[in-house]
Amino acid sequence: MNFVEELRWRGILHDIMPGTEELLNKGMVSGYIGFDPTADSLHVGSLAQIMTLIHFQLAGHKPFALVGGATGMVGDPSGKSAERNLLSEEALQHNLQGIKGQLEKFLNFDCGANSAQMVNNYDWFKEFTFLNFIRDVGKHITVNYMMAKDSVKNRISGDTGMSFTEFTYQLVQGYDFYYLWKNHNCALQMGGSDQWGNIVTGTELIRRKDAGDAYALTTQLIKKSDGSKFGKTEGGNIWLDAEKTSPYKFYQFWLNTSDDDAKTYIRIFTLFNKEIIEALEAEQDAAPHLRTLQKALAKDITIRVHGEAEYEKAIKSSEFLFGNTGIEFLNELSDAEVLALFDGVPNHTIRLADLEEGINIADLLAVHTSVFPSKGEAKKMIQAGGASINKVKIATVDDIYNIDTLINSKYLVAQKGKKNYFLIIAE
Repeated sequence: MNFVEELRWRGILHDIMPGTEELLNKGMVSGYIGFDPTADSLHVGSLAQIMTLIHFQLAGHKPFALVGGATGMVGDPSGKSAERNLLSEEALQHNLQGIKGQLEKFLNFDCGANSAQMVNNYDWFKEFTFLNFIRDVGKHITVNYMMAKDSVKNRISGDTGMSFTEFTYQLVQGYDFYYLWKNHNCALQMGGSDQWGNIVTGTELIRRKDAGDAYALTTQLIKKSDGSKFGKTEGGNIWLDAEKTSPYKFYQFWLNTSDDDAKTYIRIFTLFNKEIIEALEAEQDAAPHLRTLQKALAKDITIRVHGEAEYEKAIKSSEFLFGNTGIEFLNELSDAEVLALFDGVPNHTIRLADLEEGINIADLLAVHTSVFPSKGEAKKMIQAGGASINKVKIATVDDIYNIDTLINSKYLVAQKGKKNYFLIIAE
């Protein structure tokens, strides 16, 4: 497999330094991508870079994943309009452990010569004094060179300005490249297109400090076809950690991708080969309503991130809300999973003691909760056969509900019509 050609046909490649492709075609190359430890989980925005490392390893090269324990203390100004809050060492160490566990799901750390390797730049910066840094690194890169970078120019000309801390970031990242080149024979740094300036600072430092050759490759920044930011919803980031984004919500994120975006994302975020993708695209074009691409995309990524069992649970959750899966399915879910499933659905809390005594259905839906604005409207809908509890139509306006009706000893699911759900929580 030719790594650069693989990125090209998938539409991922953005910039590549002259000589890089020739180097990669000669034999195994060590290359790295840096990951920012601002949280204890990566999000889907990081998946493009993870996929780059996966393709790099599959092409026979040795991937390094650098987690920025040191650079996380500084903050990358690239693409930022303001300086971010700096993290404590304790918070960074916690975040690093979370990220390491996630990367181990994607890369092979035990496959011989091209086994993946994880490094933390705090290991080589923790004993590096400021005086040694400005002497051994700073003297090789001119201020003129640093000022010419877009990430610097944009901030200096803006309203917020730029601190000296952020200004020096490109030197710190440049030294990462130098260190890995010097100690791990790492000849290539990869990253998103917004990292080009920082990456070439590293190649320049290697050239000026040791007259060495190093190379750079960047990938496209992922955007949605409507121009909005990829990987965010109204609820915030879509995380790879199931605690932060449930597998159900993760699955739904990919399933709800637009047709245009699905054609782009299936090339970027899956390992399907060209023939399989073109066959899926043909199916999609023939019957767009079946959403073949979205289903294949959502299935592949959900399984790789969360596993087969969580994917099956996500499918059942979708069928529960939008299909005919029975209420018994909720008994398979934890409290957190139930709440995640009904995220965005109106929920109401009632007293468990009241339910133990038994509550008339009209009172339950219009007095103890506000599923209906009045008892009259509740009775009208019940008599018309349009109201359900736990997916069973309410028989009469005189029905009494008690704790025997609870799912997981805690929940009732009310419906107005087929699609309007309400979660009732008994506490």
